[in-house]
Amino acid sequence: MSAIRAISPRHVRVTRGPGGRAAAWLLLAALLSGCGERAAAPPPPAAGPAADWPAYGRDPGGSRFSPLADLTPKNVQYLEPAWTYHTGEVVAEQRKAWKNATFETTPILVDGTLYLCTGFDLVVALDPESGAERWRFDPGLDPRAGRADAACRGVSSWRDPKALAGATCRSRIFLGTLDARLLALDAASGRPCADFGTGGAVDLTAGAGNARPGLYGVTSPPVVVDDLVVVGTAVGDNQRADDASGVVRAYDARTGQRRWAWDPIPHDPADPASATWQNASAAHTGAANAWAPLSADPERGLVFVPTGSAAPDFYGGERKGADRYADSVVALRAATGERVWDFQVVHHDLWDYDVPAQPTLVTLRRDGTEIAAVAQATKMGHLFVLDRATGAPLFPVEERPVPASDVPGEEAAPTQPFPTAPPPLVPQRLAPDDAWGLTPWDKAKCRERIASLRSEGIFTPPSLRGTVIFPGNAGGTDWGGVAFDPAHGLVVLNTTRVAHVVTLIPRADFDAFRSAHPGQDVSPMLGTPFGMLREVLLSPLGIPCNAPPWGPLLTVDLATGRVRWEVPLGTTRDIAPLPIALPWGTPGMGGPIVTAGGLVFVAAAMDDYLRAFDVETGRELWKGRLPAGGQATPMTYRARDGGRQFVVVAAGGHGRLGTRRGDAVMAFALPAHPTR
Repeated sequence: MSAIRAISPRHVRVTRGPGGRAAAWLLLAALLSGCGERAAAPPPPAAGPAADWPAYGRDPGGSRFSPLADLTPKNVQYLEPAWTYHTGEVVAEQRKAWKNATFETTPILVDGTLYLCTGFDLVVALDPESGAERWRFDPGLDPRAGRADAACRGVSSWRDPKALAGATCRSRIFLGTLDARLLALDAASGRPCADFGTGGAVDLTAGAGNARPGLYGVTSPPVVVDDLVVVGTAVGDNQRADDASGVVRAYDARTGQRRWAWDPIPHDPADPASATWQNASAAHTGAANAWAPLSADPERGLVFVPTGSAAPDFYGGERKGADRYADSVVALRAATGERVWDFQVVHHDLWDYDVPAQPTLVTLRRDGTEIAAVAQATKMGHLFVLDRATGAPLFPVEERPVPASDVPGEEAAPTQPFPTAPPPLVPQRLAPDDAWGLTPWDKAKCRERIASLRSEGIFTPPSLRGTVIFPGNAGGTDWGGVAFDPAHGLVVLNTTRVAHVVTLIPRADFDAFRSAHPGQDVSPMLGTPFGMLREVLLSPLGIPCNAPPWGPLLTVDLATGRVRWEVPLGTTRDIAPLPIALPWGTPGMGGPIVTAGGLVFVAAAMDDYLRAFDVETGRELWKGRLPAGGQATPMTYRARDGGRQFVVVAAGGHGRLGTRRGDAVMAFALPAHPTR
């Protein structure tokens, strides 16, 4: 298999292994083979009213649920390519940032037009039935600038209820850029809205502290509530303790004037969280930023913010204490930014266990009563289900003892929160006897490596000898998040199951160590006594040392908190030395959607397919070949009354994950009926 190694706080990289490994794969392929059946002629598609996808997760609460039911377990096998659009951005390979670029966008459909963004923040408007380009806007990013991440997961839309029909910028598309601007574009033409900020843009670096080019920007779409646009930011990890501020801000959707700001690091001594930042460390600590998508409950007037780790990720001796509001789900009053409640999923994070995914608004049915809730997926494989009004857990959460740090100056939290239900959705311990390999030789090498490291289960702190971080910093669940099927009461999500190793490097040795390890994920963590090395735990054959599956898809029954089903997601077809499709699941980026037709659509895996599963059983029903890696969350819509249901996904690959690169947006649909 390809060699996988970590190079970023939120991703893993894959580099192609030598061809000499092919024999082992051929041996395994002989044991695992199958054949497919050719489908008969398709039935005519059903007609119905138009159904859009107006927000990143279709609705402000991020349910990723579509009411469309044209596609069903009975006819999904007939899906075929309908159109493909190419952004042209693949020609930008000469850019310094291209190695980190990804195509993670989920398009939105608003008023008959499909809108999306590319990894370098081009905004494109398409005809949703043909894929023809209507307009494009280039924000003019510096092509020479390096980027910690070059990604844009989506754009947001807003219609001004006070504007006259046909007025310029009555409908607006909002985009947060990699160079930290919030843009407002006319949805009809793509031109900047001159009345918003300065010439259509707001500078997000103002008041952000130590914000540095390439390490401070926006990668997820803002959330819109009434006439407010609320935006978080992505901060480059592990550079320094006094990193940029993770402040969340709301702007007037018409003028761009800032209406409020909330900082997840409490600077007011009267704040109830201040005491959890010992020795006044809140005054000189950065990050805890919300880089993942936010969500909202407009009826309750709430915005839900997923926050990350305080800086830096792997040493917290300069920020002792629980660091409340970091690594949390925080509910803010949308109109004012006032904190309503907060729930911390990790105390004093030392593992880069950011809250990585959009808080998803769900309904839990219990004892004949419907309870409005928030389902929060995490990198640890914990799924927390919280009361939407209060933040109280709806399944008991236990504070359990976890390993202590053996690093001078560090004080790890003595306990961490564990939900009693659902159970952990990924393995959380990797002992020497758990080592896995294709052969006895590489399995033995993995066993030796694990035995040489600290590996005492989840929340084992980083160490000077090296610590197994399992699950790794890419998940569990990452930014792909979850989908919610209200008819069946199911939460659908995919996970990654690959272990990392983090080693702390004394400051005196850091420069020499970094010079001796070119190309590896070595970061300085300035302002602390240590730098760090992070790597994926691999065998000499470049295969994870933990057993497959490395990327399952699963569902959780919200009523009981039990896992309903789990299946591997993805094969080794596009990552093995030869195109051998072993069904072991792969690490992935991107999440699922679910439809009223009883289907789950998901790409994400490291083979180049979009897949459909039966939501009730987990059976794979269909897969469509993509021209490049599908590391994005799909979406679905019917653009007009009586039209076809389309399923659309970005297929451009992922630089850090190492999947096939490209620039495609691909739509699938049932064959057009002759009478349409």
